[in-house]
Amino acid sequence: MLEELKTLCQLSGVSSHEDDVRDYIRRQAEPYADSIRVDAMGNLIVFKKGAKSAPEHLMLAAHMDEVGLMVDRIHDDGTLGFQFVGGVNRAVVIGKKVYLGAKRIPAVVGMKPIHLTTAEERKKIPKTKDLYLDIGCSSKEEAEVLVELGDVGVFSDDVQEFGNGLLKAKAIDDRVGCAVLLDLLREALPMDVTFVFTVQEEVGTRGAFGAAFSVKPKVALVVEGTTAADLPELEGGEWVCRVGKGPVLPYMDGSTIYDRSLFLLLRELAEEHNIPWQTKQYISGGTDARTIQRSRSGVRVAGVAAAVRYLHAPSSVAAISDYEAMIQLGRRFIEAVAEEV
Repeated sequence: MLEELKTLCQLSGVSSHEDDVRDYIRRQAEPYADSIRVDAMGNLIVFKKGAKSAPEHLMLAAHMDEVGLMVDRIHDDGTLGFQFVGGVNRAVVIGKKVYLGAKRIPAVVGMKPIHLTTAEERKKIPKTKDLYLDIGCSSKEEAEVLVELGDVGVFSDDVQEFGNGLLKAKAIDDRVGCAVLLDLLREALPMDVTFVFTVQEEVGTRGAFGAAFSVKPKVALVVEGTTAADLPELEGGEWVCRVGKGPVLPYMDGSTIYDRSLFLLLRELAEEHNIPWQTKQYISGGTDARTIQRSRSGVRVAGVAAAVRYLHAPSSVAAISDYEAMIQLGRRFIEAVAEEV
């Protein structure tokens, strides 16, 4: 299980360029699926029959895309201007390694050297327009041989286990959800389930809307990574949630109020099966749940997430035990929904 999560985190899949991730997931899913399709947006929709027939009842969703950047200027000196794709904290990217485009051209995120900045500038996070990508070229013509406008950049794919059961990697949000769905897909299911691996979540949950509209589920479980800020200088409520304390069961976030009965069901299942769980202490963010919930005549949605430290940064941190517990809870959730069908 863990090796698959590591593999998924190493793949490049900036929003709208999820091809490598989708191809990998498709190869893993095909031996277990009854049908697979890719819709116009690029969502991968995998249907698997279970013991009970309910083809449009339950959908599990996780997004394939990750944050990154996109080249929008090539300067005369050979450096590149860019825009971020998704919500990235500018303060943490300076000096970080990036790979650009299909050729994976190595680049470094740079800015004006500190000895040329004013005291006032040093107090502020630099704006995106003041950052650049250094690909080792000395002219615009030289750079144009290697990159094109619109090329996307992905952060370095180093993955490492460290500390007491922790994992460091880019794109844990939401390759952890993709890994959970793949693990559940391989099991014998008590009912029909549609597994949806969505695109462009990080830029406005764009893929999930079309997927939910075509799948037409009555119930959906969104499997995600969510912000943990469990740092010493913060108070308990500002932590949001804590790494290593079990799956996060949200009752509300910045864009969704989750189905109350499904939230209570997840909580009861966790307690019944001795699965540690927590909920958010700070309301923020949003997931594919918001567009799934609003599709067609409405969908009952629930969420389960891994607490991820340094979310949307070149290196995020999560607990391996939380990931394993998410698989257990997802399995119990499918069983409970099957009993109601």
